[in-house]
Amino acid sequence: MAELNTGKKSTPSVDLTPMVDLAFLLITFFMLTTSISKPFAMDVAMPDKTEENSDDQLDVADNRTITLLLGSDNKIEYYMGLLDRPIEGPTVVDYGKNGIRPILLEKIKQVPQITGDPEKGLIVIIRPSDKANYKNLVDILDEMKIVDAKQYMIGDIGSAEVELLTRENIYN
Repeated sequence: MAELNTGKKSTPSVDLTPMVDLAFLLITFFMLTTSISKPFAMDVAMPDKTEENSDDQLDVADNRTITLLLGSDNKIEYYMGLLDRPIEGPTVVDYGKNGIRPILLEKIKQVPQITGDPEKGLIVIIRPSDKANYKNLVDILDEMKIVDAKQYMIGDIGSAEVELLTRENIYN
């Protein structure tokens, strides 16, 4: 088509309709082809309440039980066996690879040798105090997965255990 040059300069225009169509097609494509991530939750098996254990007291073998008391200042106090007559401990340690992890790994190896049965592994009882924070509980549950502890539970802390934490200055 011929143009008539009148001396005036005209401003060029760009039609954006095809680009808008392409943008909507791309948005639609990526929305339909991506998968929405699902929240990840860790399974924690809790014991059933029956008439035998209605008071939250379960009989566990003291030679295969380690109790972890979560205190303040990112500290853990652990003991092996029963509190009134511990086999080992109580001892205060930190979280992580230089704290509780080597102890748990050692106990996981020792317990089947002590019991003489490879099916009977370590039982870990986690008792968070009211001075421990949520991050501490998540950290210790992560440690259970890292060391591949087969049996662990979260229980309530008792007054004698709170006194133990107070004596060690990790209940403040």
